[in-house]
Amino acid sequence: MKKLFNLDSKTRGARLAALSLLCTALAALLGGCEKAPGPPAPGKAAERPAETAGAMEHGAELGISQEDAARAGLKVQRVELREWAGQITVTATIQANQDRLAHVMPRVPGRLVEVRARLGDRVKAGQTLALLDSIDLGAARSAYLQAHSEEAVTRAGFERAQRLQAENIIPEKEFLRARAEYEKARASLRAAADKLLMLGVAPDQGSGSIFPLTTPFTGIVIEKKAVLGELAQPDMNLFTVADLSTLWIESDLFEKDLAKVKIGTQATVTVSAYPGEAFKGRLTYISSTMNKETRTVKARVEVPNPDGRLKPEMFATVVIGTGGSAKALTVPEDAVLLLQGQPTVFVAERGGFEPRAVETGERAQGYVVLKSGVAPGEMVVVSGAYALKARLLKSQIGEEH
Repeated sequence: MKKLFNLDSKTRGARLAALSLLCTALAALLGGCEKAPGPPAPGKAAERPAETAGAMEHGAELGISQEDAARAGLKVQRVELREWAGQITVTATIQANQDRLAHVMPRVPGRLVEVRARLGDRVKAGQTLALLDSIDLGAARSAYLQAHSEEAVTRAGFERAQRLQAENIIPEKEFLRARAEYEKARASLRAAADKLLMLGVAPDQGSGSIFPLTTPFTGIVIEKKAVLGELAQPDMNLFTVADLSTLWIESDLFEKDLAKVKIGTQATVTVSAYPGEAFKGRLTYISSTMNKETRTVKARVEVPNPDGRLKPEMFATVVIGTGGSAKALTVPEDAVLLLQGQPTVFVAERGGFEPRAVETGERAQGYVVLKSGVAPGEMVVVSGAYALKARLLKSQIGEEH
C-alpha cells in the first residue's frame, strides 16, 4: 500500500480501479458458491436404489412452487410399516353360474305362433316363453286320444266279461280274450302318454298341436333368438335363461401360489365399474389339471349378486386370502407410476421431489406393497404424482434439445 501511495495520481487511480473490479468478481463468485447445494452426506448415495442413480445424475430431482403443487393437488404421506394380511391378487372374468344357466329349446319341430318373453325379462320357473304349433305334437295327441278311447272300450268289455264269467254265463276263453284286449289297450295308452311327456307336454293338459315353451327356473332372459313365424328345430336355442343371483369369477392361479390357497378361502372382488367398492365371495373350485404352457391352474370364486350390479363378461380383480399377516410398507396405488418401464414413486427430499425406482408386491383394495426402494419414515407423493412425471419428462426433453 505504501508503494501504491508513492505513485503519481494517474497511475494510482488506474490500479485502484483494477483492484475494485477484482474484488467485485471475487464477491460474485463467493455468493454463487453459497447458493450451490453441498455434496451429499457420506453414505447418502449408497442408501438410494441403484436404479435411481442415473436419474439423479441427469438432474431428475424436481423443485415445484407452492402454487403449482396446490394446482396439481400434490399430497405427500409418510411411509410406515403396516399390518398386511397374506393374500394373492389375480385378474379374472365374471361369468354366469353355469349350474343355473338354461338353453331353452323345443323338443319337436314347430312354428312359433307367439313369443311372450323379451330380452332382459325376469321370468319365473314354469313361465311360458313362447307358443309353438307342431304337426308332430298334433299326431302324438291324436294317438293318445285314440288310445284313451280304446282303453275305455276294452275296460268296459273286460268288466262285463268279469261279471258274466263269475255267473258261468260265458266260457273261460272269452273272458281271457277280453282281459288280453284290455291289457293291450292299457299298454297303448301308456305308450301314447309317455310320448307326450317326452315332448314336454302333460297328457291331460291342452289339446291340438299348440304347446308352450317354458323356463325351468327363475332367472333373466340373457339371450333370445325366437322369431315369430319361424320354424324352430329341436337343436335351436330359442332362449337362454340365467339365474344371476350368484356369479362365477373365473381366474388363473400361478403354480407358485397353489400351496397358499384352499377351497373355502374368503376372497374379495373389485371391478372398475364400482371404484372403491368390494364384493365378498369364497373360493369354490381349483382345477385338478394345469395348463402346461402358462403354468397356471383354473380357479373359481363364487360371489352373491342379489342386486344384479355385477354383469357377466366384466373384468375383475380378485384378492384371495392366504391366512396370516405380516408388516409391510404400503402406499396408495396412485403413488406408483411407470417411468421408463420401471415402477417409480416420488420421494420428498431436500425441498424437491426425487423419482425413486421401487419393487412392488401384492395389491389389494387400492394399496400396493413396496418391497424395496424406500425406507420407513420417508415422505412419498400419494396424489398428483402424474404432474411431477409430466414436469420431469418435459425437463428431460428440454435438456436433450
